[in-house]
Amino acid sequence: MAFELPALPYAYDALGPFMSAETLEFHHDKHHQAYVTNGNNLLKDSGLEGLSLEEVVKQSYGKNAGLFNNAGQHYNHIHFWNWMKKDGGGKKLPGKLEAAIASDLGGYDKFKADFVAAGTTQFGSGWAWLSVKDGKLEISKTPNGENPLVHGASPILGVDVWEHSYYIDYRNARPKYLEAFVDSLINWDYVAEMYEAATK
Repeated sequence: MAFELPALPYAYDALGPFMSAETLEFHHDKHHQAYVTNGNNLLKDSGLEGLSLEEVVKQSYGKNAGLFNNAGQHYNHIHFWNWMKKDGGGKKLPGKLEAAIASDLGGYDKFKADFVAAGTTQFGSGWAWLSVKDGKLEISKTPNGENPLVHGASPILGVDVWEHSYYIDYRNARPKYLEAFVDSLINWDYVAEMYEAATK
């Protein structure tokens, strides 16, 4: 199954002023495209052709670093674009998800503080995550293109803390970018959909 670059689900300028058109053009058209191109080249003759993207990510982990990095980043970014929307973020969460954040993570404010802290303290490139593991929500962080799939969890929200995700708009102020992501960009409906799928 060849990797394909999905179209952005909104216009390049839709997420301003929190994420600029310039950032999205570089991030989607150049960086994500490179993961797709490199991933497809590495997928050939890997023995993993024909598997779903999730399976390629899981089965290449620890065995084929090049393929894993590109497949992982492709998976992460397919969802990253959908985890954001115009006029997103804030406390307007679908009920079931809100209840789970309250019971598993101590409520929205604690979730926000812990999620921003995970992204801020991820040294170098990587991601911060909200995932379902053993039926419960957890916050984690991973280096580079790694994601919770390879740790027995189902990611339902992730934020990219590679510099290409924020440097044009925020320079080195990663915490500011993370706060803007939570307050103004998260597409909670998509998170809720992934939560439903992960807890079936």
